[in-house]
Amino acid sequence: MKALQVEGLKKSFHGFPALRGVDLYVNEGELFGLIGPNGSGKTTLFNCVTGVLRCSAGKVAFKGREITNSAPDAIYRMGIGRTFQLIELFPNMTVLENMLLAVQESQGSMLSRLFRIREDTNERRALELLDFLRISHVQDELAKNLSYGQQKLLDFGMVMMSKPDLILLDEPTCGVEIQMRQEMMDHIKELNKQGTTIIVIEHNMDVVMNLCTRMVALDSGEKIAEGSPQEIQSNQKVIDAYFGEEE
Repeated sequence: MKALQVEGLKKSFHGFPALRGVDLYVNEGELFGLIGPNGSGKTTLFNCVTGVLRCSAGKVAFKGREITNSAPDAIYRMGIGRTFQLIELFPNMTVLENMLLAVQESQGSMLSRLFRIREDTNERRALELLDFLRISHVQDELAKNLSYGQQKLLDFGMVMMSKPDLILLDEPTCGVEIQMRQEMMDHIKELNKQGTTIIVIEHNMDVVMNLCTRMVALDSGEKIAEGSPQEIQSNQKVIDAYFGEEE
């Protein structure tokens, strides 16, 4: 079964096309890559899938159910989680508080949340995830005091709190040092082995080639290639797109 199906997806900003009829699919349980030079439409596609932006045309389906232009909170509750290029944390709250807050919108009414229903279960899950990410030793630290790599891991952990079936990661290893990059890759692979479908946007070709079994390349809002890492790496359109990108 396809976890995600995108058909003829278009998005324009003031008449300028950012996505030009993109088609792609992601199978359940797949670790899928989305690559392309700056401005190719990768994050715009994520934003359209998750309801942050309204599509100009086309369809988006999640597990066979059309979700085109649904509200972001509704899409989140259906089981799609995501990270953003810029880390979104609550800097003056502790690591554990960030984890607990991340799951609130997927559970119950405001009244039930005020009376702390499920608090114990959520805290157990948060502590398990922090241990999985190897940052449980900083659970009582304010998020703003963490290293950038630790903040990236916390951001990833917050997405995992609601147990999404599909996770969209927007440049999860960008800006982190080599050891932390490898740790992030290991966590992504392990989560995928546990059954979570994952789509990764990455500029670091070594990362995406080692992570993903299949990928799509975009350029100027169009799909220019699709296939295995080996097929993508040797595709002339992909080589031209990256070679022509300004450093």
